[in-house]
Amino acid sequence: MNYRTISAMVAVLAGAVSAPAFAEDRPDDFNGPYIAISGGLASRSGDTADTVVFDTNRDGTYGDTVRTSGGADAFAPGFCNGSSTLNSMATTPCTSDQDKFEYAARLGYDKRFGNMVGGLLIEGAGNNSTDSSTAFSSTPAGYSFTRGIDYSISARARVGYTPGGRGLFYVTGGGSYAKINHTFTTTNAVNSFTPVNPDKMVWGYQGGAGAEILLGKNLTVGMEYLYNNYTDDKYFVAIRNGIAGPTNAFVLAGGVNFRPSDTSYDFHSFRATLGFRF
Repeated sequence: MNYRTISAMVAVLAGAVSAPAFAEDRPDDFNGPYIAISGGLASRSGDTADTVVFDTNRDGTYGDTVRTSGGADAFAPGFCNGSSTLNSMATTPCTSDQDKFEYAARLGYDKRFGNMVGGLLIEGAGNNSTDSSTAFSSTPAGYSFTRGIDYSISARARVGYTPGGRGLFYVTGGGSYAKINHTFTTTNAVNSFTPVNPDKMVWGYQGGAGAEILLGKNLTVGMEYLYNNYTDDKYFVAIRNGIAGPTNAFVLAGGVNFRPSDTSYDFHSFRATLGFRF
């Protein structure tokens, strides 16, 4: 789904809203309680500058450089915005972040004031999109971080304009609480790695806009766009010596924590909605 497709869908909805309703089927308006389900695409934001950052003295401040026994940057081979399960970025391109299906269900209440509508809703959602970052060391070895939303619970307000009570154009926004799952893989077999806070509940926010039309007395169909952003700054991987020798870069550093450089998880939701008003 691209922005041209979205624009076309908006035009179709706008035409449906402006069309005359059949007298026997004309609904009351967007007023009162409703339930709805939605489904669509969860698309990751562009983050081509993502890297992996290091804390070599474990003081909670990231941005340090891990050095080899010769003083060189142990991660000079570089980073990629994606996942890899092998040792070298040069020979093994990283797989890209994944845009996947999203699904949600909500319970809400609207109140109409003339041509304006105000409302509140509670929503539960899940999606299968993923975000990955990989670092490559000169050993050689690869270190890949992947994260994704397991589920979210959100509370949003919405305010809209209803021309004649049959259609609704609205903006929406509010807070969200989500579980982010993290996975870590590496080809380094000599050090040991301990993920910290791998499956964490985090706070975030949502904002967007949408449109709905009433079909018959109770049924609504529509489309909605949401921008989702969650703070993800508690997860990291602690590196221990393991069976590595004294010249190992992590051993020389005295222990290292590392994580993806981006401490927010954000994505765009493009949804079709189906609702029933009571």
